[in-house]
Amino acid sequence: MDLTFRQVDVFSAEPFRGNPLAVIVGADELSDAQMAQVANWTNLSETTFLLKPTHPDADYRVRIFTPQSELPFAGHPTLGTAFVWQSLGGTPKSDGIIQECGAGLIPVSCQADLLFFAAPPRRLTGPVGQNDLARALTGLRLASEDVLDAQWADNGPGWMVLRLRSRRDVLAVQPDWQALKGQSLGVVGAWDSVRDGTGAQFEVRAFVGGGQGSEDPVTGSLNAGIAQWLIESGIAPAKYVASQGAVLGRAGRIFVEKDSGDIWIGGNVVARIAGTITL
Repeated sequence: MDLTFRQVDVFSAEPFRGNPLAVIVGADELSDAQMAQVANWTNLSETTFLLKPTHPDADYRVRIFTPQSELPFAGHPTLGTAFVWQSLGGTPKSDGIIQECGAGLIPVSCQADLLFFAAPPRRLTGPVGQNDLARALTGLRLASEDVLDAQWADNGPGWMVLRLRSRRDVLAVQPDWQALKGQSLGVVGAWDSVRDGTGAQFEVRAFVGGGQGSEDPVTGSLNAGIAQWLIESGIAPAKYVASQGAVLGRAGRIFVEKDSGDIWIGGNVVARIAGTITL
């Protein structure tokens, strides 16, 4: 079986400095085991499988796999899949694209050269308990005085977020991967306009403790949860830019906007590989 294959770069306008995503098109006949095997083989943070929708309002359905498991929702796979669907001739049924995934229906919109998704509702919010926070601090090699606040921001992958004092503090984190096992942690800190410039307002990093552990280059779902928390609490303005991936040599930029009650997470998407995959 030969299927259309695309690999795209998400959340950066600079070549090869975003978060790569593999997209398998027309994957309706693949089994769960085949999807999991392909995603394990690509070894990217996520691989998506583009399917016919089952919901009457959806334009397409997507299943999202990491090398280890399936996710109900993830941000850069949402934007990357929407880009591929549209680039192959997909036409929305309504004014915007509607993606069907494990988290339900996700609106996607186009603004100039950016794609945005509407941040889905969080499954878990609120302050982090002391036991969970202590475990996170150990995994990130931080002391309690290093953290201004900690909140759950789980919209599918299980994110807990620690707000640090500055961008410099975020970039200085050196995780203990062994202690991070079983945790999905985000850290965020504000840019100082004098010291850091005005290219972004917040620095973000994402640490996933599955397998041997990894840092994600640019993370839409995490930035969605962070934006909901920071904007609702008045820490962030209704429109800002977040930077992610600097420690990994990436140049991720996440554009955040609150509009009519929804928080939209956007970025650039660029195609890098086009071809077929043989299964």
